Amino acid sequence: MSSFFNQTRAATALIRRLNRSLIARPRCFTTAEGHRPTLVHKRSLDILHDPWFNKGTAFSMTERDRLDLRGLLPPNIMSTEQQIERFMVDLKRLEVQARDGPSDPNALAKWRILNRLHDRNETMYYKVLIANIEEYAPIVYTPTVGLVCQNYSGLFRRPRGMYFSAEDRGEMMSMVYNWPSDQVDMIVVTDGSRILGLGDLGVQGIGIAIGKLDLYVAAAGINPQRVLPVMIDVGTNNEKLLKDPLYLGLQQHRLDGDEYIAVIDEFMEAVFTRWPHVIVQFEDFQSKWAFKLLQRYRNTYRMFNDDVQGTAGVAIAGLLGAVRAQGRPMIDFPKQKIVVAGAGSAGIGVLNAARKTMARMLGNNETAFDSAKSQFWVVDANGLITEERENIDPEALPFARKIKEAGRQGLREGASLVEVVQQVKPDVLLGLSAVGGLFSKEVLEALKASTSTRPAIFAMSNPTKNAECMPEEAFSVVGDNIIFASGSPFRDVDLGNGHVGHCNQGNNMYLFPGIGLGTLLSGSRIISDGMLQAAAERLAAYMSEEEVLKGIIYPPISKIRDITREVAAAVVKEAVEEDLAEGYRDIDAREVKIICQSQEKLFEYVQNSMWNPEYPTLVYKKD
Repeated sequence: MSSFFNQTRAATALIRRLNRSLIARPRCFTTAEGHRPTLVHKRSLDILHDPWFNKGTAFSMTERDRLDLRGLLPPNIMSTEQQIERFMVDLKRLEVQARDGPSDPNALAKWRILNRLHDRNETMYYKVLIANIEEYAPIVYTPTVGLVCQNYSGLFRRPRGMYFSAEDRGEMMSMVYNWPSDQVDMIVVTDGSRILGLGDLGVQGIGIAIGKLDLYVAAAGINPQRVLPVMIDVGTNNEKLLKDPLYLGLQQHRLDGDEYIAVIDEFMEAVFTRWPHVIVQFEDFQSKWAFKLLQRYRNTYRMFNDDVQGTAGVAIAGLLGAVRAQGRPMIDFPKQKIVVAGAGSAGIGVLNAARKTMARMLGNNETAFDSAKSQFWVVDANGLITEERENIDPEALPFARKIKEAGRQGLREGASLVEVVQQVKPDVLLGLSAVGGLFSKEVLEALKASTSTRPAIFAMSNPTKNAECMPEEAFSVVGDNIIFASGSPFRDVDLGNGHVGHCNQGNNMYLFPGIGLGTLLSGSRIISDGMLQAAAERLAAYMSEEEVLKGIIYPPISKIRDITREVAAAVVKEAVEEDLAEGYRDIDAREVKIICQSQEKLFEYVQNSMWNPEYPTLVYKKD
């Protein structure tokens, strides 16, 4: 009995300690812990040239004296609000002036100006980005980041991130120690082989890793001093780059086979040796390698592939939202007929996730999993995929239609997209093909015969030019009552008479920041399917009933930090339920479990762990 009371007292004391640490003294997991002074080992111009510590005109007079800055800055001390106002005025004025001639779009000019700010003052950069996330997310991420990657060799000014190349084989274990930060929480890595829908951009693909990590900071509050963009340069098969004398990467054809795998293996071993708790997100690897690398590493390392798993999660959230928009419960999802255009890594990722979601709703057994695949018709560049297809991709094989079944539906191997839509009369037409305009007028006309009261069109390919159709076309041809979603942002469509056709952006940024943050805070050993499913379901449930009935299935980007907080909380909770959580920093697995017993405490834990861009007080200390 005394043992029981001792355990009870210990648990009560633990809860009191958690309450004090999480509420009375909110944790702020940053390098500069909250408002405590930050020790720096540099002064004078060295501080002004360091974007991590530079405050520009916001340095107080005390700091100017302490850091030998008096006389090196204009005398007027400005608040961060004044700094942002001055920057925004300059931004609007310089947008046109920063263009390289009339062919250079304003979006790229904005990226240049924001990048200059990033190079000189990181805190202010993220403050501007968070305050204007709806306007600037499309600049630092899709669609503008695609243009940045295409032109990166010409835009390169200041190195950001790390580059591991085929020439570095055998040296990567020592190379990782060249990075100055002893703690890295998040790495985004690419090999540049399939940047968005733009193909092989080689070393220039580093731009996508930088853009993704900007969103990890802005949306999830990952400390910018603990993120690392990485390019693995194994060559390029882009002949234009191979012949370009200004190209910054290896001018040789890509490694393949075992040689390629050996480079990625060495990189993974090196980064997890130095930073055992880091999370690695794989980004824009060509389909040929995306699935193989995911299966190779996912049960050993804390990693995920955003193109396969993140895209799938956002699509699942949208598909569940489309069911709600029909006035039906999400549990009716397994009844949806879905035609998928595209069988690359993103398309197959969505198919696998949707099938698992349906199976879970049907009883989560082998029979349910087998029957769920019958709800999908997959069309690639060669038409409808059936079991007659020669050299079929093993990943697509589970979704190949049986010949007799296809025949009964009036279909055959290689049937065109328009034929499939005409015969199936789907509830959902989902595009992940990277083929702009694939949903032609003929295809959209065929969708008008859908058996759904409210058919859904998902034109998810990025960047904008690769979208399968424009929203105006979709609403004009199919009708005002459709659900429309896309991968890139589009303006809502004026349908006349005061009616609006809502253009939902199914942006991966709704999920990947929360998946990363939730995994970090739970300390989960791996990123499980259950954690990804929990993230998708939380996003699907975020919208109110009133909103989804209006055709709004994704929330506004302006709410991204709140969305990320809720998604991260769902991921932490699922990690605990699956007994994967091992704790984060000085909060152990047992404490995380106790936190998850209260939704309020869990939200506070996540919220208080998110970095905010505030200038710390700087104190000089000699090395």
